[in-house]
Amino acid sequence: MSEPVICSAKGCRAAASYAVIWNNPKIHPPEREKVWTACEEHRQSLADFLDVRGMLRRVEKL
Repeated sequence: MSEPVICSAKGCRAAASYAVIWNNPKIHPPEREKVWTACEEHRQSLADFLDVRGMLRRVEKL
């Protein structure tokens, strides 16, 4: 059995149910996608953090 995916929010140990997909255009080529995982509680705050910085690509359900 595989380990559950854990939320990427600092200090959170909850199981993640979302993939927050992003790219920093200042340092990453356009085709590169980075992924943070998020629980229901942190999905919006992680997405907002990236969106304000112009790095959010999309949020997908795991």
